[in-house]
Amino acid sequence: MNAEVFALSTGAGVGIGVGSFAALVIIVFEIAAVWRIFVKAGDRGWKAIIPIWNTLIVLKIVGRPWWWIFLYLIPIVWWIVYIIVYYDLAKSFGKGVGFAVGVILLPFIFVPILGFGSSQYVEPYAAGPRAL
Repeated sequence: MNAEVFALSTGAGVGIGVGSFAALVIIVFEIAAVWRIFVKAGDRGWKAIIPIWNTLIVLKIVGRPWWWIFLYLIPIVWWIVYIIVYYDLAKSFGKGVGFAVGVILLPFIFVPILGFGSSQYVEPYAAGPRAL
């Protein structure tokens, strides 16, 4: 094997390793943010690491019924459900419409703001009466 090919393949391997490590750090950070959201809402944080159950907890936090999880399985409908649930999540923490749009479009930025920021859980937005 010539030295140039070896150098290129080694560089690619390092790049993949660095990229994988960066992705892992971001995933762990996002899980920690959801963990904190669960704790702020009065639930156990470790539930954030269990697939499907974590979605059920989010539905509970925002005040939607558990069976909404099945709506995530329907093509196109899941987008609408996603928007509604994330809007409800922002409102459940007392945030406005602008923040809700941020949570919907840039959850990797706004979910950590909810989790690690000073916002407090108010109530399940979808469960109670509210002025429109």
